[in-house]
Amino acid sequence: MQIWCQSSDEESSNRDVVSRFWDGFSEDVSEVQIDDPSDQEEALSLIGLVPWLLVRCSDWTMVPLENLVAASRGTSTRIAATIGEEVELNGAAFALGGGVDAILVPGHLVDDAVTILGGKWDMEETQDDGAIIEEARILSIEGAGVGERVCVDLTRRISDGQGMAVGSISGNLCLIHGETIQSDYVPTRPFRVNAGAIHSYALMADGKTKYLSELTSGDEVAILSSSGNKEKATVGRLKVETRPLILIRFEVPGSEGQIVVQQAETVRLISPSEGAISVTQAKEGDKISILTDNRARHVGFALPAEVKEK
Repeated sequence: MQIWCQSSDEESSNRDVVSRFWDGFSEDVSEVQIDDPSDQEEALSLIGLVPWLLVRCSDWTMVPLENLVAASRGTSTRIAATIGEEVELNGAAFALGGGVDAILVPGHLVDDAVTILGGKWDMEETQDDGAIIEEARILSIEGAGVGERVCVDLTRRISDGQGMAVGSISGNLCLIHGETIQSDYVPTRPFRVNAGAIHSYALMADGKTKYLSELTSGDEVAILSSSGNKEKATVGRLKVETRPLILIRFEVPGSEGQIVVQQAETVRLISPSEGAISVTQAKEGDKISILTDNRARHVGFALPAEVKEK
């Protein structure tokens, strides 16, 4: 993280840690003032188009800054926040765990910024795509009552071995197989993934997540296989219906996850060794493929921060 200082106010014993003395203009910095939600939308529209976005808030609030930090991750745009008082330093420096990329402070706050950052100034964050396919072991399967489940109908067919990444915990998403496998009682629906309960996360084609309840026609979801191959497909329709549900708990070394799905033989988990396992035949000890990600999520964006979900 970089420390910037107002050039008109340089009273600091730590001038050597200042990356930039700000005089109000730089070709690589676009400055935005956030007073209301429309200003936030304007700021978001600049992400990916400018090298630096310097944010000023007339009424200091964390949510707009967190939204901008989240949206900027994985793009070429970095976020700088203007800080006027010492009490605001922690919020900006550690927004969503990782913080902004730079803080602009008056000279008398440079020393405080150095103390709060604890030596972590002027360090470039590396983008870590922490998502990998791993083998998990089923711990238990139990009834989860009756609730709303979502069938995701795509605008194209998917193949055997492919499905969506869905789960109750964003860091451990199950690979749910598409309805491409023949059943004795119902025909195949090779465009459909019976994805799970409405609260579940679903991985999108751009690497973000959405709750299944938020998906709409036209959204692009990620389609994955246990080999790690990733494609994208467009949502054509959602079918939300009340059905009996089951809760499946699983583990990988160091963490556990869970998913709630419809109790139906046509709902299958992708397995690294068996191709696909029907949830009505799955049992404790079975191995399944999951997508693990060591990053936190904020409004769907992956961030280098810690979060605990149970």
